Amino acid sequence: MSAAAENAPGEAKVIPIESAPSWSEPERPAGLADRLAGAVGGALAGPLGPAATRLFGKGWEGRAADGLSFLRRRITGDYEVDEFGFDRELTEEVLLGMLRPLAEKYFRVEVRGIENIPAEGGALLVANHSGTIPLDALMTQVVIHDHHPARRYLRMLAADLVFVLPGVNELARKAGHTLACNEDAQALLERGELVGVWPEGFKGIGKPFSERYKLQRFGRGGFVSSALRARVPIVPCAIVGAEETYPMIGNFKTLARLLGLPYVPITPTFPWLGPLGAVPLPTKWIIQFGEPIATDRHPAEAADDPMLVFDLADEVRETIQHTLYKLLVQRRSVFF
Repeated sequence: MSAAAENAPGEAKVIPIESAPSWSEPERPAGLADRLAGAVGGALAGPLGPAATRLFGKGWEGRAADGLSFLRRRITGDYEVDEFGFDRELTEEVLLGMLRPLAEKYFRVEVRGIENIPAEGGALLVANHSGTIPLDALMTQVVIHDHHPARRYLRMLAADLVFVLPGVNELARKAGHTLACNEDAQALLERGELVGVWPEGFKGIGKPFSERYKLQRFGRGGFVSSALRARVPIVPCAIVGAEETYPMIGNFKTLARLLGLPYVPITPTFPWLGPLGAVPLPTKWIIQFGEPIATDRHPAEAADDPMLVFDLADEVRETIQHTLYKLLVQRRSVFF
């Protein structure tokens, strides 16, 4: 997809994914966005200045200026997305900012082995999936960006359901997620992106609490084929703590079929507490990234060898399962 030459106000420029994004603002005549930003900035710098200092603390002027600049770019369309719809600025400024307190303060995620994620170039991260709602994927995205020295963005492969839900579809695209298919995965890996996949899918997040931390089947290992074709390393990832956020003790199967959903969970708090039942339990999380498994030692045609693909997928699965057992033995409590 080529970059657009002209863009209507409020419409983002689409750039090839290979290009590094730039947030520089082109000069243009003052419009509604400029006048609005100027009015708000003037009010904050003038009569509302002392009150803002008491309310927001020192340094609020810089934060306010950044916020107004961000708002102006969103209104005028002075921002860019790549071919998959990834909006780097929105992800950095808004989406990760909303998720960060959940990771740092609520789940208190402990990150181990972040150095095993390459600083640059393509890599495929493979993790266990659990928790009824896929918070584990979102928390993984946050901690990689915040803890990795290169502040890498995780481009997650998501299920079809994500892209048919109103509102969720657009947010997922802007956050860098794409459909879980070999073609998209390989394209991203070959462009040097860090790609995340949760091969258990709905079987993982929708499994009963009695089967917690027991990995489900990894399917036919399509993710391994993508890594072999792109000749990138596979990084196993084990997540402990997500299983207990929404302990699934039952399933409204009839309702799930009527709604076209893989399951409708019953937990100790949902639906008994109504909306409060949707609040996750404040469990203590550990996310550990294992040593990369090289794929470039295999010839290019190895991606078409079903036995090799199966063996590599099984190696990744066993590595994650063994790490989960080790972390469970080490942790002191579900909540501390």
